[in-house]
Amino acid sequence: MARRRLRSGFTTGACAAAAAKGAASRLAGRPCDEVALVLPWNRPDARTVRFRLVGVEAGNGWAAAGVVKDAGDDPDVTDGIEIRAAVRWGSEPPGGQRVFHDQPLFRVRHETGGPVAVEIDGGDGVGRVTKPGLAAPVGAAAINPVPREMIGAAVRDALDAAGFRGRAAVRVVISVPRGAEVARKTLNARLGILGGLSILGTTGIVIPMSTGAWRATIDAGLDVARACGAPRVVLSHGRSSEAAAQRLFPDLPEESFVLMGDHVGYALDAAAARGIDAVLAGQFAKFCKVAAGAFETHVKDSTLDRGVVAGLLADAGFPDDRVRAARTANTARQVFGALLEEGDRGVFGALARAVQNRAAERTGGQVAVGAVLFGYDKAVLARAGQGAA
Repeated sequence: MARRRLRSGFTTGACAAAAAKGAASRLAGRPCDEVALVLPWNRPDARTVRFRLVGVEAGNGWAAAGVVKDAGDDPDVTDGIEIRAAVRWGSEPPGGQRVFHDQPLFRVRHETGGPVAVEIDGGDGVGRVTKPGLAAPVGAAAINPVPREMIGAAVRDALDAAGFRGRAAVRVVISVPRGAEVARKTLNARLGILGGLSILGTTGIVIPMSTGAWRATIDAGLDVARACGAPRVVLSHGRSSEAAAQRLFPDLPEESFVLMGDHVGYALDAAAARGIDAVLAGQFAKFCKVAAGAFETHVKDSTLDRGVVAGLLADAGFPDDRVRAARTANTARQVFGALLEEGDRGVFGALARAVQNRAAERTGGQVAVGAVLFGYDKAVLARAGQGAA
């Protein structure tokens, strides 16, 4: 059976822009129940995508609309949440005239030409930046630069379609009604984004389980760590390894802990490019892959090299039957369980050193690297290299 192609979705930035466009249309006297954006943003393969609006409302000089985020087949905690935009006229533009209608709206009409100035801020459920190193400055709403551009362009498009010409100021406030609740399931607090979600995206499109999204998260974590003066970073495969590392290194600030997932090579390259020393933190199966030279450790990108595992056992003096058993083992965890039961004879230490050596080769000596091997119960099994002790 052919594997079903995963369905793409839309970023929080695209949803915010669509909501702002709907609200701006309503503000300008053009009620609508859906809007169109061209996505991926600023790409030659862009196409028109339609977003259905929810909760459209308006008052005297303001309007608001929402869009329910569809993340496609990506396992995104923001899937299904509503992202809202409230839009109001700013200060009266030079030469402007308010024209009231039967609807509780007004338009600004005047003859002078010029751009529409769009001011963008975050409201309830949108986080505030409290640490340096992110795309938005400290104190600002966590709305990244590309979404800001998208929101501004969407508002201007809506006013232009409504026949508005000339100078005006428009204020847009993006909110996420469940943002503070959902944000607790993200890394925002560690990155210094408090009180809600980030409005993100560089194209408006979410590619399911995308490498690009993971890498952007790694970059953000490293930038915050560097900006906060962290002495080194601990790059963990997953939350279990990270929790164990946080217990092992209680003196490191929380900014030092960066989840890299399966993207070991990228994380090491990114740390080296920033001049940040790094310690890899992981468990037996992932470390066996890295020791074999696999710097992308997802099952689709690499398989367990049983020869490496068997070689570690042979070097440690295990009998031939045990080495052969390792070569035919179903999983790395099967080998790991036997080592725990019988005693590892130094295999764990050798594995940590092999991972540290691979990391040092990858970074070319630009930064100090280390490795810590944890058990599945979060116990420290072995350490190697600088910063791991």
